[in-house]
Formats: sequence, C-alpha cells, structure tokens
Amino acid sequence: MIDAEIALNRRDTVRLRWLHACVGAELRLVDVSDVVYFQSDCKYTLVVTAEQELPIRMPIQALVERLDPDTFCQIHRATIVNLREIARLRRKGNGTLEVTLKRHQCKLVVSATFAPRFHQM
Repeated sequence: MIDAEIALNRRDTVRLRWLHACVGAELRLVDVSDVVYFQSDCKYTLVVTAEQELPIRMPIQALVERLDPDTFCQIHRATIVNLREIARLRRKGNGTLEVTLKRHQCKLVVSATFAPRFHQM
C-alpha cells in the first residue's frame, strides 16, 4: 500500500514549465523546454539555454524532483541535461562518457554513478 502511494505522489508532482531568474533589476522567464542543461555551483544553479546562461536559486535536487524525467536526466551530482539536446555520447579512454550537445559548445561528463542510465540507450 505504501509503495503504491509513493508512486502515485511521484506521478502527481507538478512539473516545472517556467523558471524565474533575477538578472540585476530584471526578472527573466525561461521556458524549461528551452534549457540545454543545468549546472550547480554552491547555492546557485546555472540555467543554460542556446542563447543565455542565467543563475537561479534552486538546488539541483529540487530541479530533479520537479523536471519531467522523460526529458531531463541527471548525469552528474551537479548537472542535469535535456535529453533532446544530446547530439551524441562518446566513451573516453578512461571509460567515462562524454556528452556532446546540439546547441551548445560545452561537453559534459557523465559520472560513473549516472552512467548506467545510458547503457540501455
């Protein structure tokens, strides 16, 4: 009974559609579907789109809980990537995976903890 209740609560989670980022005196709205990846740095998380990088005050774990798991995947303790933005995965010589993105120059490393998620792809 408890397992069914937990599963129901996870399905009923309200998914994020918009993020609010303060830049100086401005409040900018970012559509979550435009996000390429999120990168955490201490108390801020950087929201990276193809056009801009904006800091928000939301920890990675809170984002993981609120983002659609069919679209976003945590690849490192400090990084969440939009699966639709992955151009390719490359296995490096040391066995780690590297993500190349479609709309951003940055290459992201998949940590060993999260690598098994990509073995089935």
